Amino acid sequence: MASLQYIPNAIGVDEAGRGCLAGPVVAAAVFLDDKIDWTDLNDSKKLTENSREKLYQKIVHNSIWRVVEKSSMEIDHSNILKVTLNAMYDAVNMLNLSQKKILIDGNQRPPFDSSMDISCICSGDAKIVNIAAASIIAKVTRDNIMRSMDEKYPQYGFGKHKGYGTKTHLLALEKCGPCEIHRYSYAPVSRLKR
Repeated sequence: MASLQYIPNAIGVDEAGRGCLAGPVVAAAVFLDDKIDWTDLNDSKKLTENSREKLYQKIVHNSIWRVVEKSSMEIDHSNILKVTLNAMYDAVNMLNLSQKKILIDGNQRPPFDSSMDISCICSGDAKIVNIAAASIIAKVTRDNIMRSMDEKYPQYGFGKHKGYGTKTHLLALEKCGPCEIHRYSYAPVSRLKR
């Protein structure tokens, strides 16, 4: 497998949780230390949970990073694309590194000033180290949030499926109805009563 490309002096941006039926969407912006070997990074979806956790610790201790969480309520009041792009925008702004190049996973540009040096890269988390780092930070952060939600709402199994529409989750929704962290604008949640 070919290693991912590292772009010096660039901020990687990605999100986790867009397709979930419950919980927040989480965006991460990461500026890596260029003196560290990052060849072990990969798209968070291609890593085991154990590998993600180890790389998360490596990134946290060797980069400048920020995460922004947007709730299911915010998603329901707007739409997932707008909320995700706003979360990415907020995460980058919190870094306060406005002179850097910004590399964003996907084909949609957050509402940055048009003069900023921004590249949107489809499947960027599988191509660019900087974006892969952001994907790991976003994924691990969101998974930890959903594990804590599992303690509050154990009937749904959030600790296992993290809010995605698995068979187990759908069966729990049918049996228990949705809870306050479900996204009511998403089918099949929208057809169930609170």
